[in-house]
Amino acid sequence: MTLYKRYADELAHLIAQGTLRVDERLPSVREASRRRGLSEMTVLRAYHRLEARGLIVARPRSGYFVQAQRQRLLPKPQLSAPPPLATAVDKGEQIHALLSAIRQPRIVPLGSAFPSPRLLPLKALHGALNRSVRRLDPLRTVIDLSPGNPELRRLIALRYRGDGIAIDADDLVITDGALEALNLCLQAVTRPGDTVILESPTFYAALQALERLHLKAVEVPTDPETGIDLDALDTAVRRHRPAAVWLMTSFQNPLGASVPEWRRQALVQLLAGHGVPLIEDDVYGELYYGATRPKPAKACDAEGLVLHCASFSKCLAPGYRIGWAAPGRWTAAVERLKLGSSLSAAVPSQLALVDYLAGGNYSRHLRQLRDTLSSARDAMIEAIQLHFPPGTRVTRPDGGYFLWLELPGDIDTRALQQAALARDISLAPGALFSAREDFRHCLRINYGHPDDPRVLPAIATLGALLAG
Repeated sequence: MTLYKRYADELAHLIAQGTLRVDERLPSVREASRRRGLSEMTVLRAYHRLEARGLIVARPRSGYFVQAQRQRLLPKPQLSAPPPLATAVDKGEQIHALLSAIRQPRIVPLGSAFPSPRLLPLKALHGALNRSVRRLDPLRTVIDLSPGNPELRRLIALRYRGDGIAIDADDLVITDGALEALNLCLQAVTRPGDTVILESPTFYAALQALERLHLKAVEVPTDPETGIDLDALDTAVRRHRPAAVWLMTSFQNPLGASVPEWRRQALVQLLAGHGVPLIEDDVYGELYYGATRPKPAKACDAEGLVLHCASFSKCLAPGYRIGWAAPGRWTAAVERLKLGSSLSAAVPSQLALVDYLAGGNYSRHLRQLRDTLSSARDAMIEAIQLHFPPGTRVTRPDGGYFLWLELPGDIDTRALQQAALARDISLAPGALFSAREDFRHCLRINYGHPDDPRVLPAIATLGALLAG
């Protein structure tokens, strides 16, 4: 744990105990730095973290003071309860409308699927791109076809190995982002008319993929904290004989849920017992707030039945569109599908990422990004608690950058989306995340734009719309 987090947690504990009391003044930044042997920047970051959590408040020309704590009004959302039916998917128009709305720079990006690009090391990436293009061997433009640049695959495999996950370079196929990896894996294991099991709610790109390939969806109850219900999954597998299961085990979009590691092994064993492949979307796996990265389900895969997919798009370089698949026993099939669709991922992007990763700054960037997102989560929850109506429920994820809100009463978040868009605020209404029209009273909010000064005022505006 970083020094400023440790110091912030120590002060938070003193506040919770009552040792530091409401309206009591904290030591000045300079005084705390001298007494604790910390840099002034470390103390200041700790105070900012406590301020984002609503534990202290800065008073002009006076310093930082302990703030009175409001009673927590935001329990977690409830376990989903979708009907056990295979459903044809028709969500393309709704999803297109959402994606069109968030393209405009004037729109506050609460409905976006990406973190703020200003949190990413774009200058360093551009330098890596320039260097790698200048050194580009012309032959690389025609020989780096699928499965992708060998050095990039080696560096990605090294990161997995560093986290204790046994994935080799030869296990990987480089793709145009994780979404292509997921789609290729889905194509490799299904045929039109097949059934695929999804979480409920699920990421809308999974619904798009099923719709495009003429597949049916079976949605399984999913806990907002611990992920898919394994008993319900077992029942659904026995009843529907699916061609595949598609889910996120870490920081699921939209819930932020993570399957506990001890249950991931049970998940893999359950599906292996039925011979059902698991398509694992792990695009948020690097955005954990704890001490270590949660191991994906792929780490438990002894049969080659887990088709693991990830990318750099959510944590480093969204515009570079570089992702990968570790498809297990379907590696050759996914490689052939990639060759048959787009030959290879962009060679300059692959080489730029090789240059950047070899420089050794990626881990430091990720630590800073995780710290920023963790603080942004706390600030967003505090704002929602302050402005949203009583009875609102919200998740508190340990990674990623999404909150899932369950609103009280008969609030229709599609109507809220239209009212918000009229005020230049984008939202992702809950109905987008189901093959049917479930979750009409729910909402996904992106807190990954803490650098945008419009974000927290937009939450106040939403609160006012809900009150009206």
